[in-house]
Amino acid sequence: MTWADIWESIQHFFLTSGITLVKAILLWIIGYVVVRVLIVVVKKLLSKSKIDKVAQGFIVSMARFILYLILLIMILQALGVSITGIVAALSAAGLAVSLALQNSLSNVASGIILLINQPFRQGDYVQINGIEGKVKNIKIFTTALLTVDNKLVVLPNSMVAGNPIINYSNRKTRRVDFTFQVAYESDVELVKKVVLNVMKSDGRVLLTPEPTCRIKTYNDSSIDFFSNCWCDSDDYWDVYYYVMDNVFNEFKRNNISIPYKQVEVRLREDEVKMPVRAGALKERVEKVRKQEKVKSLDNFFDRLEDGDTSVLKLKKDSKEQKQKLKAEKKALKEQKKQEKLHKNQENTIKEPEKVEQESEELKEIQELEAIKNEKDKE
Repeated sequence: MTWADIWESIQHFFLTSGITLVKAILLWIIGYVVVRVLIVVVKKLLSKSKIDKVAQGFIVSMARFILYLILLIMILQALGVSITGIVAALSAAGLAVSLALQNSLSNVASGIILLINQPFRQGDYVQINGIEGKVKNIKIFTTALLTVDNKLVVLPNSMVAGNPIINYSNRKTRRVDFTFQVAYESDVELVKKVVLNVMKSDGRVLLTPEPTCRIKTYNDSSIDFFSNCWCDSDDYWDVYYYVMDNVFNEFKRNNISIPYKQVEVRLREDEVKMPVRAGALKERVEKVRKQEKVKSLDNFFDRLEDGDTSVLKLKKDSKEQKQKLKAEKKALKEQKKQEKLHKNQENTIKEPEKVEQESEELKEIQELEAIKNEKDKE
């Protein structure tokens, strides 16, 4: 082949397919610019909306993928490739790819679920599968966490969606828990007072709910005190370290010893004085509990199958109460009857006495009239 033949073949290529190739290249350049512009527009629109930043990043990634896919199909169509054949080939390849990339597709579906449910937002401090950190971003396949020691941990979305998620930033306040060990010789009330004073001395600690300190357990060589206080979520670790540092210092100031985990064998000759709280235990006051009524026959048998024999007692008690009420009504009726009879008897006894009294009064009136008449005659 001579140089003339090569030049002729090049001319023939550009005359037949060169124009198509140039069109495809121009389409790619223009399409690339348009896609970039559209992505910028989408980002600006999302930034003005109330959509979470994590969801915004996911939407932008999906939009970029779809726009580039459309651009690729347009370029192939410009080159004269049949779209029908491409769709058929993609369908066949898609089935094989979907089987080979089950985990990746699962990550995409999990990412969509996370965006819909929104168990966390960008910047939230979370714990996922034992890993703690701030949420940096969520993409199509992965979610990134930034740990407290500035390590970037990338988790598959399927792992994130398939494990319990603890969101420490979801609420404005958090409870800070402490456990302090002191010797058995320590004054219990003094220990409580010292711990509570340390908590209340920090202005970041909320006074409502009020800080608490109670005895938790009695160990072999120590008494464990459980205490807690509430603070803003952002102040959690600052409050924790403040209380831990100052409680230790205040224990030393008040001669409250912290026992070591060791066995001590000592011969004591002095008398051990254990400080106790004044006053004996209060007398038990039984709580008034409202008995639950059996709402239906099915509920009655369900509770009976579960071993709840209180339903039988409830029915028995209600029957006994009815009988008792009936007996009380009968006794009251009989009492009223007896009172009425007794009253009638008293009336029958009083009637003769009343008649006799009236006759005596009549005789006295007649005598007075007779005396008056005699005086008038004189």
